Amino acid sequence: MAISDQWASYREEDVGKAQKVKDMILSDLWWDTVDYILKFIAPIYDMLRLADIDKPCLHLVYEMCDSMIEKVKAAIYRHKGLEDDEYSSFWDVVYDILIDRWTKNCTPLHCLDHSLNPKNYSIKWLSENPKHLSSHRDHEISMEKSKCLDRYFEDENDLRVVKVEFAAFSRGRFPSPAALTDRWALQPLVWWQYHGFSFPTLQTLALKLL
Repeated sequence: MAISDQWASYREEDVGKAQKVKDMILSDLWWDTVDYILKFIAPIYDMLRLADIDKPCLHLVYEMCDSMIEKVKAAIYRHKGLEDDEYSSFWDVVYDILIDRWTKNCTPLHCLDHSLNPKNYSIKWLSENPKHLSSHRDHEISMEKSKCLDRYFEDENDLRVVKVEFAAFSRGRFPSPAALTDRWALQPLVWWQYHGFSFPTLQTLALKLL
């Protein structure tokens, strides 16, 4: 645009401003900045796109947000040439914004759904990232999941049953070896339909939520 012959007609109103715009557009430094901004915003955009689909994805939201925050940090630190344990004032501001937004939107139901996803207990998922923990080993998820179960099961006997079933499910105590390998291979809803008979109360809950 700025090198077009028509540019002269656009700059008549404010020559100084037009020159500034032209200098910016033709500046490699400016485009590098634009590229940097797009790179650290991309994970946020990608997460919003993934969440805005016409199929159940509530059980994926917790992990998607966690992953998104890591990717944003990686993009910022890569651009600044920082090691993972070094301090960045800019990342500090971005992190606070992301966490504040996530805290407002994260509910115990997100954590319960995350806990019901068999993939999150599979060896393959756990080995993907050193920060990945089985849901029953993650303090925040465990606490929020418990809040949700306490609200859902008003009868103490039902609550006790689902706690026992959750403990067995979390430890991988299945009657069939295939149930272990299928935790990664099958979609969560399919896994519960096929293998969830060992945990009838939990299965009923999973089929409603996943």
